[in-house]
Amino acid sequence: MKTINQKKPMQYGYSKQVALPFTEAVTKTKDALAVEGFGVLTEINVAATLKKKLDINFNQYVIFGACNPAFAHQALEAEPEIGLLLPCNVIVYERDGSVHVSAILPTVAMQMVKNDSLHEIATAVEAKLKTVVDAIA
Repeated sequence: MKTINQKKPMQYGYSKQVALPFTEAVTKTKDALAVEGFGVLTEINVAATLKKKLDINFNQYVIFGACNPAFAHQALEAEPEIGLLLPCNVIVYERDGSVHVSAILPTVAMQMVKNDSLHEIATAVEAKLKTVVDAIA
């Protein structure tokens, strides 16, 4: 018998569950991003947006559009169209009473772009984003 809707492990992000209240996880994520040289260009409160636009109650969920200016500059120099894949998204969300922090894996996101210079940059950015996620405790 085949199982339908079986959840597959995430292949495009680096994630962990944290033993923190949601608001504290959000604050610590912003702080950890700053330590690794990232600025938060955008902050989307998904729950508030869904409530306002669709009158849907949704779990706490925030998306940060994070950018490390030095790496972004290198990527744009190597591939002008790479702006379509920037900034790096980092999320904090609550589900079933647990809080999770996840970051995009730039090496996976950049696989479609055949540019060796970008792979090197993506690898360096990914290491920093993993450090951010690992720092949230």
